[in-house]
Amino acid sequence: MAKVPMRRKDREVTDFDKIVKIIDRCDILRLGIADGDYPYIVPVNFAYTVEGEQICFYIHGATAGRKYELLKKNPVCSFEMDYNHGLKLMPEKRDITTRYASVMGEAKVEFLEGDEKRRVIEEIVLGRDEKTRNFNYMNENLPVTAVIKLTVTDFSAKSNIKGEADI
Repeated sequence: MAKVPMRRKDREVTDFDKIVKIIDRCDILRLGIADGDYPYIVPVNFAYTVEGEQICFYIHGATAGRKYELLKKNPVCSFEMDYNHGLKLMPEKRDITTRYASVMGEAKVEFLEGDEKRRVIEEIVLGRDEKTRNFNYMNENLPVTAVIKLTVTDFSAKSNIKGEADI
C-alpha cells in the first residue's frame, strides 16, 4: 500500500535522530486497535528500544481486558504520541497555531513470555525512568502481567516547534 504523502511537508520530520528525540520526550503512547466498525484507542505508558533504525515499544498490563483480547485476536496496531501542546497567537497575521511534535505509525504485536518478559520489565520498562531503575517491584504479579512488544513497521513524524534545539 502506498504511503499517503504528508500535506504539510514543512512540518515533516525525517531525521531519524530527531524522531527518536521526539519519542524520548513523550510519556504516553496511544494505541489504535481494530474493534469491529470502530477503532479502540487507549493511552498507555511505554518504554522503547532503538537498534539501528528499528524502533520497538514495550507496554505492559493485565492479561485480561479489552486491549489484551483485541491485540491477541489481531496482532497489529497503530500508535500516536505527542508533546508540547502550546498555543501560539499571531496577532499580526490574525492567526493561531499549536506548537507540538508527534510521531505516529503502525506496529506488529508480540506477547513476550518467560525470561524475555522478565528482562524487558526489569531492564527496559523500569529502566526508562530514573525513579524506577532498581525498584523492587512485586514480581509475583509477573505471571498475570502481559508484556507486549510493538515492532514498528511504518512511522512518520511532524513538528510545529520552532528551532531545531526544541525538538
